[in-house]
Amino acid sequence: MYFSVDHAGHRLFENAELLVEALAPYPEVVIVLSTSWVRVLSYSQAKAFLPEALRSRVIGATFHSAMNKFEFDAMTRGAQVLADATRRAATSWVALDDEDEGWGAAASPHLVLTERTSGLSEPQALKELSDKLKEQIKQW
Repeated sequence: MYFSVDHAGHRLFENAELLVEALAPYPEVVIVLSTSWVRVLSYSQAKAFLPEALRSRVIGATFHSAMNKFEFDAMTRGAQVLADATRRAATSWVALDDEDEGWGAAASPHLVLTERTSGLSEPQALKELSDKLKEQIKQW
């Protein structure tokens, strides 16, 4: 099987600069990577594809080598993120994802559901991210 960071006309983290801009007003926000690329490339290599403005905010990933890969892979992305938020005791957080499976109603205030091919390049996704960041920051 061949994995490429350029796939079907898209690049890995191709909307990263939009995220840099969206997070600029919030220097206290940190990032946890929840991407299959952590398992394909490694945490360090996946992180290296991010621009420095995001890379410096990354504090970890939802998957790490001490975890059972098969159990982790059997979980939905929503379940993976929710388990990580619980492990980190995070109460104010926002997740960007293009899969709605496994999130549940309780995650609604935290989830920005993006379109699979356009992601954050959709103006509505950026607005929702901005709104949810403002709301979550109020809770700090």
